[in-house]
Amino acid sequence: MPYYGGGIADYANGGILSTEREQIRQAAINQPAGDAHLRSTHEVSGYHIRATDGEIGHINDFIMDDATWAIRYVVVDTHNWWPGKQVLVAPTWITAVNWDERTVDVAITRETIKGGPEYDPAQLNRDYERRLYRHYRQPSYWDEAPTKR
Repeated sequence: MPYYGGGIADYANGGILSTEREQIRQAAINQPAGDAHLRSTHEVSGYHIRATDGEIGHINDFIMDDATWAIRYVVVDTHNWWPGKQVLVAPTWITAVNWDERTVDVAITRETIKGGPEYDPAQLNRDYERRLYRHYRQPSYWDEAPTKR
């Protein structure tokens, strides 16, 4: 081994000098815990979706904006409530997430969701999005005024 710092004895602890080891330990102790609300999409997949008047299905997938990496939609599988339909819900329509119960609440009724446009990946375009937002009577993300910083 090449000569480094205090010599070969410093390599005895896995190649890290004892002073470096202490710096790494202190950095780990002082590291902020992070956002307790941040979860991966893998973790949240399968969470049950609850409308204002009852459960409507579970999270099946997410649709991301490939330019901004924003989550544009949550794909909700409703086969437990009515067969064969998937719908989209925008994250801004979510009112609560309960990590312990693995549930996501939306401010929409089951009947409104049932009457909404069915999600078809091949048909996801701006016209579909306009129909979706009109149906739910929500402002669209693409028409929002830019925020000032």
